[in-house]
Amino acid sequence: MPVIKIREANIHYRVFGETGPWLALITGGRRGFNEFIPFAEKIAAKGFQVLLHDRRNTGGSDVIIAGRDGEEEIWADDLDVLLDKLGASAAFIGGTSSGARLTMLYNQRHPQKVKGLLLMRVTGGDFAAGRLPEMYYGQFIRAAQQGGMKAVCDTEQYQERIQANLSNLPRLMAMDPQEYIRVMEHWLSIFLKGPRKPVLGIEDDVLRAIQVPTIVIPGNDKTHASANGIAAVALIPNSVLYQLPIEDQDVALLPFSDWEPHEDTLAMVLTDFMNKVLNSSQ
Repeated sequence: MPVIKIREANIHYRVFGETGPWLALITGGRRGFNEFIPFAEKIAAKGFQVLLHDRRNTGGSDVIIAGRDGEEEIWADDLDVLLDKLGASAAFIGGTSSGARLTMLYNQRHPQKVKGLLLMRVTGGDFAAGRLPEMYYGQFIRAAQQGGMKAVCDTEQYQERIQANLSNLPRLMAMDPQEYIRVMEHWLSIFLKGPRKPVLGIEDDVLRAIQVPTIVIPGNDKTHASANGIAAVALIPNSVLYQLPIEDQDVALLPFSDWEPHEDTLAMVLTDFMNKVLNSSQ
């Protein structure tokens, strides 16, 4: 699969569709993009070019634990360079869960490049704020403190990244554990800033400042409670709400695969939204 050097990181990506407007679609958590492939194919079949990529430190891309910016800010700037290299001067940006947060952050940092935002499974609330810092940073900081870089590499998530990209192992093992801890604690401190709801880490004023057309499709678990998406729509100007025929579940996290029965509907709703945006700008 294609790999491209974006700044200092080798980024694994794929483009679906050969012509049409661009959509960058971003998965959630720290997962690779493979779970989005069937969904991207459905959208591409409706006349769009869909970019999927593994953000650095996820999937098959390079793991590089470094940077003064927050990890999600680094992701946003990586995506901007990737889109430029692919010839996408402007694009729709969309994602689910952490991909939705990255979508809003990308718009904040690169608003001139954005045609519209597609926000699915918005993350927010006390439950998510209590769970995600440990999931993304805390457990790995402790592993490095207790067993150095070998303990980090032995964790399930890092094993997945090493198996997907073998160059990650020697790079990680060569890293000073104290430097790893320093960077991860820095990223954790940035992640903990900002509000807990309606959107984790995104100030209400940032939501109110979004100027591009936006569609919000709420989630249905405790990390992505539907109330968060509904509240986000109330703050984002020129936004529309679409709710799937689903009910909130009393579970910590539902995988995106649980939405597979709704992918055809999602593809139709999102492409209709993007086409309306394109037609209104002509």
